[in-house]
Amino acid sequence: MSALPPFRRVVTGIDAQGRSCIQIDGPPLPLGGGGAQLAWRTEAIPADNSGAEDCPAAQFSFDLMNGPGSLCMVMEFAPDMQRFFHATDTIDYVAMLSGAMVVEMEAGEVTIREGDVLVQRGVQHCWRNDSGQPARAMIVSLPSHPVGPAKDAMGMRT
Repeated sequence: MSALPPFRRVVTGIDAQGRSCIQIDGPPLPLGGGGAQLAWRTEAIPADNSGAEDCPAAQFSFDLMNGPGSLCMVMEFAPDMQRFFHATDTIDYVAMLSGAMVVEMEAGEVTIREGDVLVQRGVQHCWRNDSGQPARAMIVSLPSHPVGPAKDAMGMRT
């Protein structure tokens, strides 16, 4: 259960008369595991914006982030979360919505706070929450060409 209040998910579309409209106004979709909730995902880029159906809920995995589509999720980071160095073949736009997170790289680290935006370009990194309070970020992941070492048997770059 989230320590922070749920966010509201509003999704636009086209109604039966061809007019712009609000198609979804409610809670996020479950994105099981890792403290994430799904705002939206697409199966390809460019996205197919036709249709009125919701995107399917999913179980969180790094494969989900590795495309070929896009992923927009809201991730909650508990103060006692376990560090995990990883890299994905994505470019990630991370907007801190509340709290603060330390982003560790192999050569340095930076603290991002509410209102900050991080562009994470597929490199080895891990998240650390030193604040003693939950933190929340919106993360948009898009496929990218790999950088860095080859992937291991789990699909993670080593």
